[in-house]
Amino acid sequence: MTKTILIATDYSLESMNILKKVLKEKDASEDQNQYNILLVSGYDAGDSIRDLLFNTKSTVFNKIRPQEFCDAYGIIKNKYPHLVNKIICDIFTGSFQRTFNNYVKAENIEEAYYSPSIKSKGNGKFDITPYIRKCKELKVQEIKVEIAERLPERGRLAEIFVEV
Repeated sequence: MTKTILIATDYSLESMNILKKVLKEKDASEDQNQYNILLVSGYDAGDSIRDLLFNTKSTVFNKIRPQEFCDAYGIIKNKYPHLVNKIICDIFTGSFQRTFNNYVKAENIEEAYYSPSIKSKGNGKFDITPYIRKCKELKVQEIKVEIAERLPERGRLAEIFVEV
């Protein structure tokens, strides 16, 4: 059976620790389901008619998502091929709870994971954690991610291989 889960991210390598922990827990519990994983960040599209007409998701991702992030989720997907059906990066552009609830319903999302230590900021990003917490249709779980202060691999793709 295929289920869809949402993971709140800021498109940093530190936020991939949420995905690693979730898949590690599901692998340890010998979960037989496959998952479509939505990595979602909030994005303020602005009010400018020019921005609304000429910005696409790919131009937004070119601004907010580094290439290392894509490489990292590819590595994680290859580590758990029995659990991951597909990984999709997406942005939530709404500003109301009911818009988020409709997004959850449209994408058929059943579970959501977030970490209080991962906050989307800058480049038009905003944190979707308040929307996740208030959504009654989701099974929500907070993931504690401990980020070491001194990590030689910080900011590099090698950071994804550090155990969490």
